[in-house]
Amino acid sequence: MTRAYHRRACRAHRAARAPPLRARLPALGVLLALGVPPAALGGPAFGAPAAATAQGGGEDAALEAERSGIREWRLQRVDALTSDSGWLTLAGLFWLKQGANTFGRAASNALVLDNPALADTAGTFQVSGQQVRFDAARASGVTSAGRAVGSLELLADVTGKPTVLESGTLRFFVIERAGNLGVRVRDLNNPHRLGFKGLSYFPVSTDWVFNARFEPYEPVRHIRIVNILGMEEDMVSPGAVVFARNGQLWRLDTVLEDPGDKELFIMFADATSGHETYGAGRFLVIPLPVAGHARLDFNKAYNPPCALNDFATCPLPPPQNRLKLKVEAGEKVYAGAPPHHS
Repeated sequence: MTRAYHRRACRAHRAARAPPLRARLPALGVLLALGVPPAALGGPAFGAPAAATAQGGGEDAALEAERSGIREWRLQRVDALTSDSGWLTLAGLFWLKQGANTFGRAASNALVLDNPALADTAGTFQVSGQQVRFDAARASGVTSAGRAVGSLELLADVTGKPTVLESGTLRFFVIERAGNLGVRVRDLNNPHRLGFKGLSYFPVSTDWVFNARFEPYEPVRHIRIVNILGMEEDMVSPGAVVFARNGQLWRLDTVLEDPGDKELFIMFADATSGHETYGAGRFLVIPLPVAGHARLDFNKAYNPPCALNDFATCPLPPPQNRLKLKVEAGEKVYAGAPPHHS
């Protein structure tokens, strides 16, 4: 998947988890420089749960520290989910065709959203190549940045700062996925947001925190990712993390969404997927490796936004990241999701 796509698709998904403190590194080569050749990455604590290296009463202290950190992480995740820009506000997703795309509440429009905050015809999205312009209908009430809109060129989310249009409690903007242009709609009064049921989790355990070995790919690999809509892209994988559980070694390919990031992104499924956890898998973010190892904390595994609503475009775990292991840690199935989201 291209770097731009991953920033707009996967980084957006991360907005629903605890927001990280971000730092920048100069280039991808710096990430690889943090690893060492796989043959030299052994060691007595390789891949073992973090608690396994504690001594005496250290295990209790490690568990309490983990619980404290996870409590804070969960609070931040809920704050993000229920915010004005959280995934619970999504109310519509419409794919654009070249030319004119009328938008409004009336059934006569090409794009129909039956919402009382929207005019019968709010306006028209004019598409030419990868450029989109919105021509507001007269007296539609559509604004942007507090100003009434007449005709306005729109920036898509690929830029990092999409042009946001407003109509009452609705917010809508252009997204781009695998070269396809669409309109994403948020409703600040979305019933999913107002009736949020909270999240449920497995018990916190240091047995699911690993000092994982990082095996860098030299050169980096490009892995094919299919999203929930069937769109395909390539993502850059700088390496895999390897950990030990139940007497076996397990590995997960990681993704670096930007050469300057201080974290790696993992999409994975496991033997709990479709049972205790969301069927399409979960996400996990880990820090960059140091001296060939990275902290892998499955207590921070979280649901993709597609587990919460019908209007997200989540990437799915690649085949090599589908584990025949029950990862009984992190977030469980969301109780407020439609039945087909379990």
